[in-house]
Amino acid sequence: MFDFGIAGYRPAWLHGRRDVDREHGHRLRGLVGRPLTRVWMVWDLQDDEWFCDCPVLFDFDGEQVEVNHHKFDDLSLTWNTIDPTRSVRWPGFDLRWRPEPLPELQALRGLVLKGAELLTWTGRDAAQGTVDVGFAFETGRVTVFNALDENGLSFDEVLPDGATTDDFGDV
Repeated sequence: MFDFGIAGYRPAWLHGRRDVDREHGHRLRGLVGRPLTRVWMVWDLQDDEWFCDCPVLFDFDGEQVEVNHHKFDDLSLTWNTIDPTRSVRWPGFDLRWRPEPLPELQALRGLVLKGAELLTWTGRDAAQGTVDVGFAFETGRVTVFNALDENGLSFDEVLPDGATTDDFGDV
């Protein structure tokens, strides 16, 4: 099993909202009311940009959910398995974990989670059925979506490719 260059990481790939909700819905709901204390992303030091193939870590006051998309419909949620103080080893890249490397993430730090969502793309294209994970706060939100074989981030109410939240179901 490919570990994305992260020691101890064992992605657990699921397909479809029903499977993700069954395995993780209760834990996602359990994050509500906790403050977002840290978001970690893997950063490509050479290109000075987010290395979006690796998981995004959301720490809610000691409970860390690790979100990762792969291929067209794989979603892995793992919990408290990745230590971002350890190095990431991916041949040909100089990668490091960075806390809140984007200003939008910095703005969410310290806010209390109001809702966790599983969002399912219902469009009629290759992304149909992909499951995304959203976190809603009083004054903002972040969604980790499947960018077709890597992670993408959205901070808007309107999601990528012109989809609106009406196109999705939530937890």
